[in-house]
Amino acid sequence: MRNQLLRLLLLRAHASSQSRISQVQHLRSFTSPLLHPRAPCVTLEPFALRRHFASSPELAVEPPKPPSDQAILLGDVFAEPGKSNDEIKLDLDHKNVVVTHDLILSVLKNPNTAPDVAKRIFDWVLETQGEKLSSKSYNLMLGILGGNGFVKETWDMIGIMKKKGYGVLKGAFTRISEKFEKDGLTDDVEKLKDLYARGSASCEKNDAIGENAFEEVCSRVSKIIRREVWGDDVEKQLQELDVEFSSDLITRVLGNLEMEPNKALIFFRWVQESGSFKHDQRSFNAMARVLSKEEHTQKFWRVVNEMRSEGHDMERETYVNILERFVKRKMLQDAVDLYEFAMLGGNKPSVQDCTFLLKKIVVSKELDMDLFLKVVRVFKANGNVLTNANLDAVIKSLTSVGRMTEWNRILVAMEEAGYVPSGSSRSNIAFKLSRGGKTGEATEFVEKMVASEHSSDYSIWMSLIKGYCVARDLDEACNSFRKMVDKEGASSAGPALELLVGTYCRKNRPLDAYKFLMEMVNDKGLRPWHTTCKALNSKLLAKKHFKEALDVMNMMKHQDYPPDLDSFIGYLSRTGSAEDAVTFSQAMTSKRFPATSVFLQLFEAYLKAGRRSEAQDFLSKCPRHIKNHADVLNLFCSTKSGVTRTAAVAV
Repeated sequence: MRNQLLRLLLLRAHASSQSRISQVQHLRSFTSPLLHPRAPCVTLEPFALRRHFASSPELAVEPPKPPSDQAILLGDVFAEPGKSNDEIKLDLDHKNVVVTHDLILSVLKNPNTAPDVAKRIFDWVLETQGEKLSSKSYNLMLGILGGNGFVKETWDMIGIMKKKGYGVLKGAFTRISEKFEKDGLTDDVEKLKDLYARGSASCEKNDAIGENAFEEVCSRVSKIIRREVWGDDVEKQLQELDVEFSSDLITRVLGNLEMEPNKALIFFRWVQESGSFKHDQRSFNAMARVLSKEEHTQKFWRVVNEMRSEGHDMERETYVNILERFVKRKMLQDAVDLYEFAMLGGNKPSVQDCTFLLKKIVVSKELDMDLFLKVVRVFKANGNVLTNANLDAVIKSLTSVGRMTEWNRILVAMEEAGYVPSGSSRSNIAFKLSRGGKTGEATEFVEKMVASEHSSDYSIWMSLIKGYCVARDLDEACNSFRKMVDKEGASSAGPALELLVGTYCRKNRPLDAYKFLMEMVNDKGLRPWHTTCKALNSKLLAKKHFKEALDVMNMMKHQDYPPDLDSFIGYLSRTGSAEDAVTFSQAMTSKRFPATSVFLQLFEAYLKAGRRSEAQDFLSKCPRHIKNHADVLNLFCSTKSGVTRTAAVAV
């Protein structure tokens, strides 16, 4: 007998820790002819019927919401009548609601849940996820119907419960009886009392005495299994309990045996092979949760593959529970296999689940690109498309563990799965790599983008240069600028040049900025912005680099830009000599002499600064028409008599 073999194996398990390991191997060979290899070996094919998982807060960093919070959200989803199943699923995904057995009970217990909302929720779960409804769920719904005076619906529900073997519990009976008596429904009250007294259908043994009896039965079954090594005596005691093994009971017992997975598995096999129960989706999922510990993963994979071969799916809550356990114990290979397994089933993980797994892979002790590639390929094979949000999340995780050097490999893997980075994403990556000092990776990334089929533009170069400027690596910023001009031309290089010049000036290096700007103008034919030239002139003069400032002004003249009078006049009035003023006045215009107003501004600035002798010296070097100009003579006469003439003269 197979059970005798199981008993023998379990007896040996108590002999020594060494023999326990060998017993596990024997137990695997005797468990079932339907067992499959460890990992899911199935072809990636899209399923015709897809039920997507809701977005998972617990997989996307945040912990799951308390059932009470989700109960409110679930009620909101079903507040409007007439929604299709697809609309309901979309709403559940949007609100991050995961429908579980406990959540259903929470909603049905809530006195604030409207009867019509409760009925819509119950009917939808019954139609789409009926395995999540228990005897308790039916009784709560029954109490809502009867307690609100829906007589026909109450008896219809009792009829359905009889077919399922569920009895009427005390809470539902009391609530319905009180309402029926209040409404004067004497016949219905008597009929209900008779039904309750007899128990209903095949649940007389388990349900007639109410919920406490069910808990007691589960506890007794669990204690019998736990306290002895499995054998004929254990089987005899279980049979003598004379209970009906329902999905609810088996699920509860397996949960109670969580700390003894081997006994849980033997019980799981025995209950079906003895003819007491044919396992359904709930019991398979409960067994999978118990076996998801590191030392039992081979048994776990056999059970879940057997579950699929029997036509059952892995439930969302089971997937979340096991994936969380695998990740916590650093079992990333199993976590990825589980993701693949779930994606091939009817209940598919969400986009957030894919992101969660990718993030865990890239922050693991050793970056396993094979696992990363497997996840993105499975994701793509199921009709999904990777987005910028996926990339941003993965890059953030890589950065958090100091793996910026892996960005290019990650991007290549995602592109293999069909991801096309947007312009903003490319720019963001270029900026972060250069800002982080990853020159080699930044260069490789930009060159790859430029060489690819993606349309190249200045934005990625601008971001690269900006990153170097933020990092104060101006040598690399200049090198990148030169490459940009060589590849893209000089027509749109103005913003990047202004950024570079401004950074040099903020670092008090205006001479370096001057040299670079003149190189770009003379060698590359670049046309800088007027604002760039003015800013550079101001900094050069502040550092008393008068000659270089004149060069910039001369360049501005050839670009048809007006001269930066304010900066030069301010400099000359403070420190400039008369010869400097003459040089400036000659350089600022292509004509023989600048406008008279320019001379007047210079004279006035000198005089206001208290440098009358320099002003008179400059006047002596001016052309005759300036020396004899009435406004000039009046200015000098008024200041000589102690009155400063105030005038604003425009160029």
